[in-house]
Amino acid sequence: MAADVNGTGRVTRPTADDAAARALGLSTGWTVFSYLIAGMAAYGIIGWGIGKAVHAEWPFPVGMIVGLAISVGFIIYRYGRQGSLEPRDAGPARVERDDR
Repeated sequence: MAADVNGTGRVTRPTADDAAARALGLSTGWTVFSYLIAGMAAYGIIGWGIGKAVHAEWPFPVGMIVGLAISVGFIIYRYGRQGSLEPRDAGPARVERDDR
């Protein structure tokens, strides 16, 4: 197992927090990968069924591409903006009126 070297030249061992962060990152990566595969498979099967019904070959690859596009859109919606949004309360404090 590789250890991290900090600026002082000392070798430090990974902590439990580092391992948990790495596991969370791996979990997210596998989830994204499974969304891509599942989208292609689901819409590919739908396209294959439509292709069999109308005796055409083109709905299968079109279905796979549509499934991939929907999956990418969902991944961007779910994971893409996670760290880029600023908290709403970060601005200057609101001045409240005193209604008397």
